Amino acid sequence: MRLNSRGRELRFFVFAPGRWWNVLTDRPKTNSFALAGLLLAASWLCTPASARTIEQPSRTVVDETGRVVRVPTRIERIITLAPSLTEIVYALGLEDRLVGVTNQCDYPPAAQQKQRVGDVINPNLEMIVELKPDVVLGSKVDNLSKTVEAIKHLGVPLYGLYPTTVQGVLDSIRHIAELAGVAERGAALAGRLQAQLRELQTRLEQTSTAKPRLLFVVWVDPLIVVGGGTFLSDALTQAGGISVSAGLRGNWPRLSLEEVVELDPDFLVLPRSHGLNTRMANLNQRKPWNRLRAVRQNRVIWIDAAIERPGPRIVAVIEQLAQALHPQLAPAEVAAQ
Repeated sequence: MRLNSRGRELRFFVFAPGRWWNVLTDRPKTNSFALAGLLLAASWLCTPASARTIEQPSRTVVDETGRVVRVPTRIERIITLAPSLTEIVYALGLEDRLVGVTNQCDYPPAAQQKQRVGDVINPNLEMIVELKPDVVLGSKVDNLSKTVEAIKHLGVPLYGLYPTTVQGVLDSIRHIAELAGVAERGAALAGRLQAQLRELQTRLEQTSTAKPRLLFVVWVDPLIVVGGGTFLSDALTQAGGISVSAGLRGNWPRLSLEEVVELDPDFLVLPRSHGLNTRMANLNQRKPWNRLRAVRQNRVIWIDAAIERPGPRIVAVIEQLAQALHPQLAPAEVAAQ
């Protein structure tokens, strides 16, 4: 999680018709960013044709948001605008083609040595243009619509990813691989992860316990939880649980503490992040959190924050969560014997 100078969370965004919204401020940003993009685009258009990059053979593709994007036939230079996308590029063995990442791209550790192009929500457009990418990979969950529009005006191809289920995450891996011309790598990686998920579901079906009711807390001030229609909600289901907030309105609903008490989940699930570690400590001594069944029965699960990234590590974290929810579940290596 990242906070701005006023202490506001700056990470989570959801899509509304015509734009992506910051769910923690519920208001669109100003137009200065888009204006900067237009000015950059205008300066580029004024550049003599001889100074521009020679046009390469190209093809058209449709990204996960439904946009038609023209990209070079061969992708050699990639910029990623979200940590999950950086992780996918590395998992596919394409790190040599990665010429730019955001400040939040911290995994794998080698990604921290790549050229930075600014924050997820406010990338440096001039730097993006200077790096001359063949394609920019963007996330409809993390990036703002003004970012997409500004990059579009600059004439830089942006391919948007938008997985809303765990299967969608695996599809995104395949799509990026196909875009980069290494479809076989994507099929192999997604296939392995799919097999792990299937094997987990088989083991869960063999358990005799009922599915526990879960509440996944994304952030605490304001209190934001996981709604339905998101890959995170599906991840909780894949781990053998039932999200008590799946039926609430919106992808990232805000709740009052009293509403959380009314939901009274069997388990609280919290991502292990620097912000929440401090803010959600000692819940058994804090009202009204200590009224929750999950807190009284010591059923607060701290899970790897990688579960919040729709990338290749999510399957391993789903396995971890399943083990925490169902202690009698046989480990994967034992079940495979």
